[in-house]
Amino acid sequence: MSKNAIGAVAGAMLALGLLAGCGGPAGPARYDVEGVVTYDGKPVPAGRVVFEPDSAKGNQGPACYADIEDGKYASPSGKGTVGGPHVVRINGSNGVPHDESPLGTALFPEYRTNVDLPKETATHDFDVPASHK
Repeated sequence: MSKNAIGAVAGAMLALGLLAGCGGPAGPARYDVEGVVTYDGKPVPAGRVVFEPDSAKGNQGPACYADIEDGKYASPSGKGTVGGPHVVRINGSNGVPHDESPLGTALFPEYRTNVDLPKETATHDFDVPASHK
């Protein structure tokens, strides 16, 4: 292989690495978050928790989500929240898959709440009230 071809291959590999996030800016610090989600005091079988930085309170950064399984959730390692004020959206279902949804029938309409998370790994539990129908 000629020196020009080797240089072209090396340049292409570097460009692909930067596009994939290797060697690029790290972005804001993110903190893992986990906890329990209940509805009317009982564990939510399946669903999702979404954490969005509350821009109305000056918080910025990427959103984070975590799937609920048997009442527990945990953000993907290294892809948690940025900490600070967040708007949280919770969707929960009965966990019995059917043709229209692999997560089953919704237990309640999307629940929204606000939380202020620490800038460190944290545990935060949510109880969706039975009155939220």
